[in-house]
Amino acid sequence: MTDYAEEQRNELEAIESIYPDSYTVLSEDPISFTITVTSDAGENGETVETMLKFTYVEKYPDEPPLWEIHSQENLEDSDVEDILTLLQQQAEENLGMVMIFTLVTAVQEKLNEIVDMMKTRRDEEKQRKEREAEEAEKVAFQGTVVTIENFLAWKATFELEMNELRRKKQKEEEQTGKLKLTGKQLFETDHNLDTSDIQFLEDAGNNVEVDESLFQDIEDLDLDEDDPDFDPLEMGSDED
Repeated sequence: MTDYAEEQRNELEAIESIYPDSYTVLSEDPISFTITVTSDAGENGETVETMLKFTYVEKYPDEPPLWEIHSQENLEDSDVEDILTLLQQQAEENLGMVMIFTLVTAVQEKLNEIVDMMKTRRDEEKQRKEREAEEAEKVAFQGTVVTIENFLAWKATFELEMNELRRKKQKEEEQTGKLKLTGKQLFETDHNLDTSDIQFLEDAGNNVEVDESLFQDIEDLDLDEDDPDFDPLEMGSDED
């Protein structure tokens, strides 16, 4: 018959000697303790860390111990999930044998992998930001692609705006008395202008007065009408 209590005491003594600075007993019944696991330093000196809490069950090691991540530093949620999955896998593979050292070693290796991945994550993040910046620059340089649809929409909007500006300008000029119409606009706005000259002549009738003093009395003129060179039209030009 397996003496579970003896196996557990022996393992605890070994763990205390292996991890003297990171092993802490939390309780004796049930036996519960923590082990702090820290990764090796990465390229830029960064580290990740987790504190694992283990609790022995009555039939450990034939049954796996209970575990949880008591605390962590610099780990992402996905990293925590990976560590918990790893512990479950290692526990199943080592049933029947004391396994705390195996579990802690597996987590230690996982933390070292995470530190190595941090550089890859930084590089990927840097490349992603560079791609986004390049795409934004391309969009800014190219502007909006002109299609028939957006051109017609722009044209309609532009014409409405121009018509509104012309209307406002004309209204302002009318209000300030500075509106100057062309001849065509005058005739289009006042149809009486095209008949005004004719009406003026009709109203005058035969009442046009002539100043007779402007003309010499023909009897006072010494004219020789028998002269073959006589031309009444030339008289005026001679007088001039």
